[in-house]
Amino acid sequence: MLSFKDFPVGRRFEFPSRTVTAKEIIAFAREFDPQPMHVDEAAGTASILGGLAASGWHTSAMMMRMLCDSYINKTAAEGSPGVSAMQWKRPVLAGDTLSGHCTVTEARLSRSRPEIGIVRFVAQVINQHGETVALCDYANMIRTEAPEAAAHAHG
Repeated sequence: MLSFKDFPVGRRFEFPSRTVTAKEIIAFAREFDPQPMHVDEAAGTASILGGLAASGWHTSAMMMRMLCDSYINKTAAEGSPGVSAMQWKRPVLAGDTLSGHCTVTEARLSRSRPEIGIVRFVAQVINQHGETVALCDYANMIRTEAPEAAAHAHG
């Protein structure tokens, strides 16, 4: 289990790749963002996006899954105090394969909770052409000790 000490500035985590299907774009959009370019292929093609395109919120949700798979689910993470910036740089179209990475940009101890570190990251999601489709500046709250290490030290 990773803890705060494992997140020095500059550390990079690679995202596993995933291919986006028309079916999942439409399903997400019908539920959460039912604009024509997200639910109808013809409308997407006629739009400035150039095809059936994932909602930016869908892109963000896919990025969240990549973050969980790359490091969060292996970390003594305690949530996030928030996202400072989320940018959707290019449309994500049906058939695109996404990958990317996140990089630690700042790491400090919480002033009010010294057992928690605040780690800032920039995440970049790219498509199969190497084009950036999304950028996100966010933070995680991460324990200074993994729970099993803390239990050992204090037990």
